[in-house]
Amino acid sequence: MVQKYGGTSVGSVERIEAVADRVARARREGHEVAVVVSAMGHTTDELLALAKAITAEPDARELDALLSTGEQVSAALVAMALQRRGIAAQSFTGWQAGIETEPVHGAARVMEIHAEALEQALQAGTVPVITGFQGIAGGSITTLGRGGSDTTAVAVAAVLKADVCEIYTDVSGVFTTDPRVVKTARKLEHVSYDEMLELANLGAQVLHPRAVENAKQFGVPLVVRSSFSEEEGTWVTETAQGFEQRHVVTGIAFEREVSRIALIGVAVRRHGLAAVFGTLAKNSVNVDVIVQSVVDEAEVDVSFTVKDVDADKALRIVRELRTDLGYTDLVSETGLAKVSIVGAGMISNPGVAAKMFQVLADNDIPVKMVSTSEIKVSCIIPASELDRSVSELHAAFLESAVASVES
Repeated sequence: MVQKYGGTSVGSVERIEAVADRVARARREGHEVAVVVSAMGHTTDELLALAKAITAEPDARELDALLSTGEQVSAALVAMALQRRGIAAQSFTGWQAGIETEPVHGAARVMEIHAEALEQALQAGTVPVITGFQGIAGGSITTLGRGGSDTTAVAVAAVLKADVCEIYTDVSGVFTTDPRVVKTARKLEHVSYDEMLELANLGAQVLHPRAVENAKQFGVPLVVRSSFSEEEGTWVTETAQGFEQRHVVTGIAFEREVSRIALIGVAVRRHGLAAVFGTLAKNSVNVDVIVQSVVDEAEVDVSFTVKDVDADKALRIVRELRTDLGYTDLVSETGLAKVSIVGAGMISNPGVAAKMFQVLADNDIPVKMVSTSEIKVSCIIPASELDRSVSELHAAFLESAVASVES
């Protein structure tokens, strides 16, 4: 098995000792165990602040070299704690573990893992303790971006053909929605890769989307559980099982701090969509919901959402493109949020979107934009109404014994 421990799980000496106890117990039960660790607590943020104290724009290569040290501290300390318990253990940096990435700093993707060193350690009865979040490309240290330790763990599990990849965190599993917002949210026993991927992309922060993608691609069973209790967690596999299957909707995700930008009267003949979204992509602005409405044969209106943090950059870019695009007006709106319902059962229940819209309408919550896929419906709404919308949708779809579309 591969066990991954997040920053809160290794956030202090006491917690590292608890991690070592858990790993040692699994080892003594006869399991071969590889461990992946994040940096302790808020170490990554502290290292980033140090870099920003030196320069407002740190060199990307040197920033990766700096940030990677956080996980090295955790890995060495966990290895020491295991050794003190009589368990053979050895820390591995990303490059020592053979994790090769694309030559990108700050958000690299894992390309290949040369796992010979890890396999030799396991064959010798040694627990490899691997730094998450990092790899190597062309002799330089690279990092995988926020949540990258999840991705490391899944990639290691895939290459080692592990039976399971356990993701230990500060929550006891995946819930129907954030229990801090809805007290009646319940923990799911099982969730499918597709559902988990949608939930992760739509704002649920339990698992990183790229890790779920890789788990689905390589068929790695995941289980999300708390490092602070022995409680059973949530299994993420190819198909959901059990109680969740009786609900059309599996979970409700949400995202705060959303901005909407609308271009009115974009000239169709100027290939406006390609120009807008191509330029935004080149400038690393992630666009989420996109809605186009046809005005006439010559013009369209285009609306899209970005995170609040990217709103000023996106507005600057589309203003610079005004001459090329030929739009007649530019409208922007902040103070928005996105709420989404997700469930594999939605594929065979065409009334789900209508029910969602009805719940929001009954509560006088205006819908600004809509985005759908086979297993999700997302609505852009005022941020001030987000918590209420999540509660009402959770009650409508997930709090009856069997929540049906017609109910």
